[in-house]
Amino acid sequence: MHGKRKKRLADYKILGVIIPVGLLLLWQVASLAGLLNPSILPSPSKLFAVLVEMGNEGTLLKHITMSLKRVGIGYVVGASFGVILGVILGLSPLVKRFLSVMLEILRPVPILAWVPVLIVFCGIGETSKVIAIAIGSFWSVLLNTTDGVRNVDIKYKEVAEIFTKNKKDTVVSVILPAALPSIFTGLRIGIGSAWLSVIGSEMIASSSGLGYFITYNREMMRPDKVYVGVFTIGIIGWLINILIRKIENRLLKWNAKGKE
Repeated sequence: MHGKRKKRLADYKILGVIIPVGLLLLWQVASLAGLLNPSILPSPSKLFAVLVEMGNEGTLLKHITMSLKRVGIGYVVGASFGVILGVILGLSPLVKRFLSVMLEILRPVPILAWVPVLIVFCGIGETSKVIAIAIGSFWSVLLNTTDGVRNVDIKYKEVAEIFTKNKKDTVVSVILPAALPSIFTGLRIGIGSAWLSVIGSEMIASSSGLGYFITYNREMMRPDKVYVGVFTIGIIGWLINILIRKIENRLLKWNAKGKE
């Protein structure tokens, strides 16, 4: 039975690759047939050649490293604040009512609107970019953590009371473990928001990173490098999401949601 389930999962993963590979093949055939303007949409083989060239030069790796560094720092800061405040809001209806208006006013503000404000206060250095990423990843973690804590099954709390656990033990041993699936959902969404934030901030004010790389090559009329940058962002975001899912699956083996 276990073997059949593994085979079924493998089949699903293969199905997920069919459409991207098919689109790439169609794109390549259309390019070879002269149906696409190479100055607007270069062929996949051309993009791959450019990717190899930049890989040998180390140019792309430098920009990837800078973006990953910024995302790593900003994401950890934003996600940490999101989890902490989310737990507080989930546990305390009074605090939630007290902060609700302010949070609902700030939440809809897009990250690109924050970047000029942050530049005014922090300059165009790393601080403004890291804060922008932290803000971008904060909201999804906050909302999912709050919902996860508030929606913990009342039976779990009743069991904790039966065993006379104090408030701290109940939160650490009962509420947080039960809320972990929701927290991880927020973390996965948050890393996507972190990528959006870093690319946006690098496009506006930066001399390095994938966002800068895309903007610079757009201005230099190098669509091939622009597409390479865009695909690199997507692939790295996909790989990070897989990593978070692997961690989630390992930590939440007891929870069906945490399994692939």
